[in-house]
Amino acid sequence: MTRLLYLSYGSTSLDPDEAVQTAVRHVFTSFQASGSAYGVVKFFATNGLQFPKRAYGGVWAGKLIWGTLTHSRVLGILSNPAYTGAYCFGRYKYRKRLDNQGAFKTHMVRLPRDQWEVLIHDHHQGYITWSQYEENLLQLQQNRTNVEVSGAAREGCTLLQGLLICGKCGRHMSVRYTGNGGIQPRYECKQRWELGKTCTCSSIRAEPLDQAIAKRIMEILQPAELELALLSLDKLSVQDHAANKSWQLALEQSQFEVDRAYRQYDLSEPENRLVVRTLEAKWNEKLLALGQLKEEYEQYKTKRAWSPTSEDRRMILRLAEDIPRIWNSSTTLMKDRKRLVRLLLEDVTVTCHPLDPDVHLGIRWRSRHSELIHTKKSLPPSITRKHVPDTVEHVKELAKTMSSAEIADHFNKNGCRTPEGRTFTESSIAWLRYRYKIPGLVKQSNELTVKEVASKFNVSPGVVYYWLETGKIQGKQLGPGRPYRIIIDEPTEKALSTYADTSTKILKVRGSNI
Repeated sequence: MTRLLYLSYGSTSLDPDEAVQTAVRHVFTSFQASGSAYGVVKFFATNGLQFPKRAYGGVWAGKLIWGTLTHSRVLGILSNPAYTGAYCFGRYKYRKRLDNQGAFKTHMVRLPRDQWEVLIHDHHQGYITWSQYEENLLQLQQNRTNVEVSGAAREGCTLLQGLLICGKCGRHMSVRYTGNGGIQPRYECKQRWELGKTCTCSSIRAEPLDQAIAKRIMEILQPAELELALLSLDKLSVQDHAANKSWQLALEQSQFEVDRAYRQYDLSEPENRLVVRTLEAKWNEKLLALGQLKEEYEQYKTKRAWSPTSEDRRMILRLAEDIPRIWNSSTTLMKDRKRLVRLLLEDVTVTCHPLDPDVHLGIRWRSRHSELIHTKKSLPPSITRKHVPDTVEHVKELAKTMSSAEIADHFNKNGCRTPEGRTFTESSIAWLRYRYKIPGLVKQSNELTVKEVASKFNVSPGVVYYWLETGKIQGKQLGPGRPYRIIIDEPTEKALSTYADTSTKILKVRGSNI
């Protein structure tokens, strides 16, 4: 273990080598910055840093060896509670099982925390706190790709990958690329695939959702632009300073080894040529190593992030006020946008229906605040060929006073056509009203049907139709075979009452009914 040393009298302390301590701290700070173990490996590789390990046993026992930091090594460090200053025993256990041939196989399993035999907090000095250790474990768990969590930001052209939840079944939605060459990403509920596409869960193009969430984030970020810019600059400066410190420590260590080799060479007896040649070769070897390290450091400095002056800071902060421009810049990577989204959002619940353009997005922010926003999605081509959204809204207004035939006639007279260039018909308007549940004409309080008029004057419906044909009353029919809507004013009502009471045919029918 390179991180901690077990002293001869039974106690534990940090490795006294400052370079070792710095390298270990880089693991935790870079993990906090990147959010993934691979991000830590990338940080070390990008900055040309190495990680130490101490050899055990043999002639190299106790020697410090520097090498490349691996992903498995990072996982081991992040999951080890010893870095918090805690002493634990019994984290792993060997278990036996029978294989297909009846032979015993032994394998090691990691036990849950409540099954550890010993756990003593604050046993020794640590690199991080226990709460930070638990947060790191939670982040590692969320980064797993075989569970339904958002995880760290990954490659891809979709903004909300891993953050969307189906509003129908509550499961996380995945990304599927469709179209010629897979250039059209869609968010789809995983249950659609597990059930053989037989369920009616959500499936929607990614573009309208990404645009709606990005717009909302820009609105939220407006008051906090300067603060975010300052935090970004400070974070960049801290990371750069940490990497540079590791280089300085490595140079200091290499220079120390050169000086020690020179002292050994200088103290040797000149007559003992065998010893002198050996020490001189070792001194030259250390000089070459120091020279190579300095060259690598000079190359690293050319790749270092630019450190702004106070005036530069003020200029950058003025530029950072235009966050939408930075967000939309071609130099801003989609992965950076995703990381920003994950800093702000917990998840987004999507509710949509196949033939409905309205989409409801339930946003849950990291601050535990929730809100509901709305957006629109494009309809299938089979529907968009028949009408456009403006046509639907126009039909909704006209349907309050017109029938389907009258609406179609109104559109045709005003030169309106379908997206395919066809004229409107009564059946096409009727389909629109059925598709979008547009109600028909609402019967007014002073309008009467044929049956209501017949009951009012105590006559048969045939008499009412006769009055309509002869013009004694006026009625409006919405279409052939459709019911009449009749309005009778006071003079007409008196005349019809007199006619019904004096007509011999009507009186004869009344008498026969008695």
